[in-house]
Amino acid sequence: MIVRKVILMSGKMFDKNLKKSCAWCIHGRKSDYTDEVFCKKRGVTSSLDCCRKYKYDPLKRTPDSAGIGKDYSPEDFTL
Repeated sequence: MIVRKVILMSGKMFDKNLKKSCAWCIHGRKSDYTDEVFCKKRGVTSSLDCCRKYKYDPLKRTPDSAGIGKDYSPEDFTL
């Protein structure tokens, strides 16, 4: 548990420069059909909105994938 917490704290999940979004707030829930968020505090809002009750929930955000670089060949992955 402690190791996982250290990895999350040191990673980009808690980036201070991350733009606030209702989609990542503990009070909001994303709609299944549109790009809107259902907020307990403000009602239906856009996913780009943010209010002063905003509190970040790292489990709602999916970080960008790193992907595999283009400088690898298929021979690098064979045994």
